[in-house]
Amino acid sequence: MQTSTLLAFLAGSLLINTSLQAQSRTVKTTSTRTVTKTSTVPPARLPEFSIPRAEVESHIRFIASDELEGRRTGEKGNWTAARYIAEQFRLLGLKPAGDQGDYFQRINFEKVKAAMSATLLLGKDTLHAGKELVIMAGGPTDLSGEVIYVGYGLTDGEDGYKGRDVKGRIVVAQGGSPEAKGPGEIFGASRNKRKIAMDKGAAALIELYSESIPWGFVNQYFSREQITLPTESNTGKPITHLWINNANNQYKQLKEAGQTVTLRTSGRPQSTVVSANVAGIIEGTDPKLKNEYIVLSAHFDHVGVGKQGGSPYQASDSIFNGARDNAIGTVAILEAAKALSLQRPSRSVLVLALTGEEVGLLGSKYYSEHPLVPLKQTIFDLNTDGAGYSDTTIISVIGLERTGAKAEIEAGAKAFGLGVFGDPAPEQGLFDRSDNVNFAAKGVPAPDFAPGFKSFDQEIGKYYHQATDNPESLNFNYVLRFCQAYAHTARLIANRPTRPQWSSGDKYEPAAKALYTQE
Repeated sequence: MQTSTLLAFLAGSLLINTSLQAQSRTVKTTSTRTVTKTSTVPPARLPEFSIPRAEVESHIRFIASDELEGRRTGEKGNWTAARYIAEQFRLLGLKPAGDQGDYFQRINFEKVKAAMSATLLLGKDTLHAGKELVIMAGGPTDLSGEVIYVGYGLTDGEDGYKGRDVKGRIVVAQGGSPEAKGPGEIFGASRNKRKIAMDKGAAALIELYSESIPWGFVNQYFSREQITLPTESNTGKPITHLWINNANNQYKQLKEAGQTVTLRTSGRPQSTVVSANVAGIIEGTDPKLKNEYIVLSAHFDHVGVGKQGGSPYQASDSIFNGARDNAIGTVAILEAAKALSLQRPSRSVLVLALTGEEVGLLGSKYYSEHPLVPLKQTIFDLNTDGAGYSDTTIISVIGLERTGAKAEIEAGAKAFGLGVFGDPAPEQGLFDRSDNVNFAAKGVPAPDFAPGFKSFDQEIGKYYHQATDNPESLNFNYVLRFCQAYAHTARLIANRPTRPQWSSGDKYEPAAKALYTQE
């Protein structure tokens, strides 16, 4: 750890410790004498009403500092941020919820570099990497053979692998899936296809891509390094897997029997990198409701430095600090953790700092498959993430009308002079683009509580994933109120007598029914 980093770390810890001591003298709330009387405390005396601006600013200035080098998943700065968050949890007295008796849920990610070269010979056509095809996964390959079409390649039914022996063969599948709309769903379906093809012994997988993400973005994305979750398979290393641009159905002949191709690729070099989610528990005070959990989540990773950031930068500043995305959200869960540990709510709270959001919502995806508290006891996720803010009179909530806690969210914001704007920029499909969606897919009501904006305007674009997104550019008076509103909203939801519910007919309602009827 660099000297300046260590000093900032110690300063932040000292500041929050001093604040905790001061508040513990005025808000005597953690003893057993008062645990069943949470709701009787006058609102203005609740800890979230006394959060110091200097504390919020100190946290953000450390988490979004140059020394953390953009907090990219798998890099040293990301681990430094995780350690800082864990030590704040320890200072606050949160119960460790990690997988080794500490605060960390460790994840072994795969770091995959771009393929240097790849070609596919199909009849008289030669398709090239970076033009008509991209390599998703796999090592060096030189294959020739007849292809087998397996529909979407996701089932053993008539539209899949039924009656087809693909061992040692080149498999062709339709891109996406019937249900896949957003990027997360498209990439998720693709990973599942690769796993199934590997388990069935296929030599390679070709997907005919004609999905909603423009091919230009696909090409750009796969020309850079990616971080992925390992594909769990019985066959070890991933097979060669590629997407072909089939936007105009120009390669439909690959669906026909008897088609032969030759595939050559340098492969994608692969290594393992380790990161972690950070998790701590605040036990609820109600003898019955404490067995139900509210999750407070925010991703703490960002996009790194230089070319890793994926956006232009100047030689004088190549670090993508991510003050807005998502140091603000990370500090919001820290301040909520502090407020709720000083005056505990009825339900238990899991405070969850997530890694890997910027590389595909991977930390929350991993958590949803390996939960640290049972998902059927998890009744709500209040995620906080955003691209920035352009209106300091509001907070913006993606999923406000869908997830059953509108009244608490509006009351939490109003307590600090803020309005609520529901579902900004609907054309962006934001609900399915942050970590909340991986909770929603399992059935947990999960909105995203974001800094104030109504559209992706010039003010948002000025900082979103830009090297200019530094702490010095923030309005800390607004950031303080945002953190206070988030903490108070979390308290109101954790104290409400009934569980929040999905709106009737919501696409995630069936998953909720399946989850909460499990015994």
